[in-house]
Amino acid sequence: MAVYWCTEALPLSVTAMLPITLFPFLGILKSSVVCPQYFLDTNFLFLSGLIMASAIEEWNLHRRIALRILMLVGVQPAWLILGMMLNTSFLSMWLSNTASTAMMLPIASAILKNLFGLKEIQKDLSRESEENAAAVRTKVRHPVSTEIQFLANTEELQVMSQSPTGEGAHHVASKTRSKDCPEEAETSLDLSATSTKEEEYRRNVWKGLLLSIPYSASIGGTATLTGTAPNLILLGGLKSFFPQCDTVNFGSWFIFAFPLMLLFLLLGWLWICFLYAGMTLRGWRKKKSNIRADAEHRAQAVIQEEYKNLGPMKFAEQAVFILFCMFAILLFFRDPKFIPGWANLFTPGFTSDAVMGVAVVTVLFFFPSQRPSLKWWFDFKAPNTETEPLLTWTKAQHSIPWNVIILLGGGFAMAKGCEQSGLSLWISDQLHPLEGMPPMLAVFIITAVIIFFTEFASNTATIIIFLPVLSELAIRLKVHPLYLMIPATVGCSYAFMLPVSTPPNSIAFASGHLLVKDMMRAGFLMNLIGLLLLNMAINTWAQPIFQLGTFPEWAHNHSASVTALPPASVANKTLRAL
Repeated sequence: MAVYWCTEALPLSVTAMLPITLFPFLGILKSSVVCPQYFLDTNFLFLSGLIMASAIEEWNLHRRIALRILMLVGVQPAWLILGMMLNTSFLSMWLSNTASTAMMLPIASAILKNLFGLKEIQKDLSRESEENAAAVRTKVRHPVSTEIQFLANTEELQVMSQSPTGEGAHHVASKTRSKDCPEEAETSLDLSATSTKEEEYRRNVWKGLLLSIPYSASIGGTATLTGTAPNLILLGGLKSFFPQCDTVNFGSWFIFAFPLMLLFLLLGWLWICFLYAGMTLRGWRKKKSNIRADAEHRAQAVIQEEYKNLGPMKFAEQAVFILFCMFAILLFFRDPKFIPGWANLFTPGFTSDAVMGVAVVTVLFFFPSQRPSLKWWFDFKAPNTETEPLLTWTKAQHSIPWNVIILLGGGFAMAKGCEQSGLSLWISDQLHPLEGMPPMLAVFIITAVIIFFTEFASNTATIIIFLPVLSELAIRLKVHPLYLMIPATVGCSYAFMLPVSTPPNSIAFASGHLLVKDMMRAGFLMNLIGLLLLNMAINTWAQPIFQLGTFPEWAHNHSASVTALPPASVANKTLRAL
């Protein structure tokens, strides 16, 4: 199955269903044990997050939030990249990484078109100016956009104002005369060098913005349990390997992962701006040219116009926003560990994050999308017309990626099979060289291997393969299992170097403005930054949150139960079944 997941010889979801057939036939697990793994409470927590995301998309609340943030940060390239990264990461905390990227890229494209003109970078601005003028005079079928004409004309006017003779436009239009006049030739060369530098600047800003969106989507998804599939696989795996472990929930994970996300976004923004947006100390002091100032004003006007077109906030948007806030707050405060949560009001062990998630999103299917009138309740002659709810089941079932839910179930079934068959214990025995290392070094090596591995395999397949092995390895090393499992889970989302690493990377690469070497150059340091930050986080503020400095009792119990059943006997049963 690991080979099928990595090579995608079969669709991922089809591969995920193989344990239903293979495990009973091979004598590894009973069918009654395998099938429930596909609908654990973790799957319903993920389902509730997807339903909430569908309601947000249905009423364009995500677009309103994104445009509002962009209006606040401005359109100067460095701040624009920061605004896009904040937007995408926030959306990716609640929506899927792929949906967040697909939603933000068209917004970025529209802004850049108005900031710089066409997507393609022109090779010769002076020749462009002449062609545009000819197109306008002859009214050809495909005239160049007005934005490019404006930029070209503005640059020509700037050259005219800078020229000591006042004949800048004439210098651009005629190359023959410049040969006869050395001053004109020098001015022409200066203009060519300036335009080349401007073209390179525009191209780099395009690349930086296109890269920042998928990168921030991958980073933002790690901040919440429902943000990306590996986080939920960790939660489900813990309930399978260590049923008594209740350390990881929505609140404790958010306290750990959200600061990590902010630090990574900040350093990633600085790196992308340094690489592509020309962020230097000299650049901050340098005065902005009239061309760029005019283009930025025009792009800002486009954002404001887009926001204005959304109109005033509708009743349905307000209702979805309130329910969304309730969804996040109630999940966070169910059992945040640092204070008593509302779960203490109920019988211990009966409530989970899935209970509250499903309870909140159920309201979406009956709460009216139009403001209800109090007069209706007292007017018995009022027509009994059906009101449209905030979200219909038809809309939800079309927008929910059911294949991901099956994939999650396949991961849980695979983990259960590895545990019961003794495979994960056998693989951990082969990793005995790690026993002599300090735990901090072992975590660093494991995280580095997983970050490299996930560049070539999906993050879901990666965590499914490694999680059972790491749980057993932690028992052998006598360290807290979460000390190995949490860095591995988060590291699966840190795939930045290749277009095939994640769907967000593929979407950005498909725009046609990026080369593989661009992603390799930016992504290598992003991987390194993520590796260092992740190891810093797990050895600092994660220690008190998850009590990582201890070897918990539930890990002792698991170790005793595994020792009681040698894996050799299970393997012999499997072979006899074959």
